[in-house]
Amino acid sequence: MTETNGSIIEGRTGPWEIVLGLEVHAQVVSNAKLFSGAATEFGAEPNTQVSLVDAAMPGMLPVINDVCVEQAVKTGLGLKAQINKRSVFDRKNYFYADLPAGYQISQYLQPIVGEGTIILDLPDGRTREVGITRLHLEQDAGKSLHDQHPTKTYVDLNRCGVALMEIVSEPDMRSAEEAAAYLRKLRSILRYLGTCDGNMEQGSLRCDVNVSVRRPGEPYGTRCEIKNVNSIRFVSQAIEYEARRQVELLEEGGTVVQETRLFDSGRGVTRSMRSKEHAHDYRYFPDPDLLPLEFDDAYIERIRATMPELPDAKKARFIADYGLSAYDAGVLVAEQETAAYYEALVEGEGGKTRDPKMAANWVIGELFGALNRAGRTIQDSPVSSAELGGLLDLIADDTISGRIAKDVFADMVETGKPAGEIVEAKGLRQVTDSGAIDSMIDEVLSRNADKVAEYKAGKDKLFGFFVGQVMKATGGKANPKLLNERLREKLQ
Repeated sequence: MTETNGSIIEGRTGPWEIVLGLEVHAQVVSNAKLFSGAATEFGAEPNTQVSLVDAAMPGMLPVINDVCVEQAVKTGLGLKAQINKRSVFDRKNYFYADLPAGYQISQYLQPIVGEGTIILDLPDGRTREVGITRLHLEQDAGKSLHDQHPTKTYVDLNRCGVALMEIVSEPDMRSAEEAAAYLRKLRSILRYLGTCDGNMEQGSLRCDVNVSVRRPGEPYGTRCEIKNVNSIRFVSQAIEYEARRQVELLEEGGTVVQETRLFDSGRGVTRSMRSKEHAHDYRYFPDPDLLPLEFDDAYIERIRATMPELPDAKKARFIADYGLSAYDAGVLVAEQETAAYYEALVEGEGGKTRDPKMAANWVIGELFGALNRAGRTIQDSPVSSAELGGLLDLIADDTISGRIAKDVFADMVETGKPAGEIVEAKGLRQVTDSGAIDSMIDEVLSRNADKVAEYKAGKDKLFGFFVGQVMKATGGKANPKLLNERLREKLQ
């Protein structure tokens, strides 16, 4: 029986190390396909977004979509990668029913983007650098539909010709956890840039996982490629299963065969699909219908000037400007919309700023919890940043306590009413009159003279009992700080 412990699998004959590289196919955000003017909208009726070019009709010639080129260059800049000012489109020859031309227009030896890096943010707070080998542009194939007829396969060509960026990593990852962190970070960067929506459920971000195992310190083993995994959870499960399968095979004296495999998410296993093709199997050659793609430094700089602040830079700024922990900053910048919500909450209106740490705690804790329970995203949050800011202001000026604020927030989520209105309607204002608090403390102490004696005899834990009794008497509305100060004075 093999057990996985991070990057190491403990087999019967000793430890094995997992080696991982990912090939991510990211659909380019564009209104038209890579080489035709056909639409790219998701969910259209089958074969309603197919031009003569997509259908490979005789005499039809591809015309490059310059928006897709810009999106690829912008993504390369976001990955801190080398932008190649000259790249070539190649024909990758293979036959599938959903690829009418019998070849895919892709890039091989001269891609548009070269080597880059991604910084992973790991759950334990560590960061790790993973190399990017290349990013190239290519067209997608159509989709075969096997469930429409008992004996026939139908073909939908709507996706055929849609622009993809294939982003290939170095084999730098060593665990399913790191692969998941890589995908989350890559998706975050793509969404910040607006070059891919990152929607794995709709297939606009798909992942091929290359898995091999080796004894620690030895050369790389034979890899298997797991095709078209469409969720981060399934990527992790596929890696765990495939790595254990390879270790058990090797320990039994077998040999890992380089092949393409599929992940069966229902059973949690990978199964063989076909032997792994090599580059020569595809007969790559430059597409004679397309000139080499060439641009200059001014073109690259024009695109660079449109770049937003990306997650790593935003995280560093949140740590420096707001004094947040690396963890909190990382959570808040993972999605651009969350970061914008948080900054609007902290900055407030009219130059008014709020406590950054308190704001972070409320977004990560109460707001995220409410959104998860409702199955909503921060874009359609039932409480806006301005409304949550109003609640935090009531805490800051001692109108309500932090504990009561959580109840008020729950009401805000449910009713859509502002915090101030809820506080007034329910009479939730804190008691901040020291005279009123003194009176309640005196009453509690007189009713519990025996416990007062025990406290003075050294039973310090009873202090919390007295606080609780006063809070109970005030319906939780006594100002906690003032209550603690006055109670301590009276007990002394």
